[in-house]
Amino acid sequence: MNDKMTHTAAPQLPEPTLRRLPWYLAYLSTLHDGSTEYVSTTRIAEALDVDTSQIAKDLSFLGIRGKTRMGYSVETLERTLQDFLGFGRRHNAIICGTGSLGAALIADSGLQHFGLNIVAGIDINPVLIGQRICDVEIFEPLQAAELVKKFKAVIGIIAVPVESAQAASDNLVSAGVHAIWNFTPSRIRVPEGVVISNTSIYSHLAVMYNRLNMQGQ
Repeated sequence: MNDKMTHTAAPQLPEPTLRRLPWYLAYLSTLHDGSTEYVSTTRIAEALDVDTSQIAKDLSFLGIRGKTRMGYSVETLERTLQDFLGFGRRHNAIICGTGSLGAALIADSGLQHFGLNIVAGIDINPVLIGQRICDVEIFEPLQAAELVKKFKAVIGIIAVPVESAQAASDNLVSAGVHAIWNFTPSRIRVPEGVVISNTSIYSHLAVMYNRLNMQGQ
């Protein structure tokens, strides 16, 4: 068997698999010392505390094959994962809510490494409108459709207070975005065909606090 690798996207990967793939990609990025040409599932498993059979199964969903007794070509596997996950492509986004969280996301240059390019901000605070955060200008909500068209934005990011989350999402969806990344604890409703991803830091805090409490901390 050679070390040629291809991937064939399944109609929809199981979400747990999709969440693990970036772990594998992040680990591969640590192997850029020039001395590691191939990596085995065993080595990845030891680094990430994931079962080797699970790693092999995850990669099989993508149709990825490595070289017998040598494992996967680090360079090829990394490129294949980047392409499959979309991290190698630019995805323009507009963020609604440019307070502390929104400003931090705009300033996070690491997001660009994963293909997310925040091109504009939206806020209802008149003091912020017209200002710039890391060269990203802030506009008023009524300009959403104009911004989506101008920047060819496909993603809307919600970082507003919870009571404003649904209205902010509705505004961005009406403006023409195809996906919503929601950072509020609100369960936003979107029309069929619009992708939504929820990332609530409060939910993660609740889990962490609960685990600490169970340990008597």
